[in-house]
Amino acid sequence: MKRKEISELKNRSLPELQKLFEEARVKLRILKFDLAAGKVKNVRDVRMLKKDIARILTFTRQKADNEDA
Repeated sequence: MKRKEISELKNRSLPELQKLFEEARVKLRILKFDLAAGKVKNVRDVRMLKKDIARILTFTRQKADNEDA
């Protein structure tokens, strides 16, 4: 994920972040199945997607904390 994409994540609303999270989880599940089946050769995609999910969760938690305060 590039810096521009990360800054765009910061500016998204909480429902948008939650939707992105769900989409990324589905994509990760599909990618893992394809990897196990031998359809995917690039293992780096799984690692990068996991990092993207962690970033989305981080911003989601920050937004949730800000709304509670």
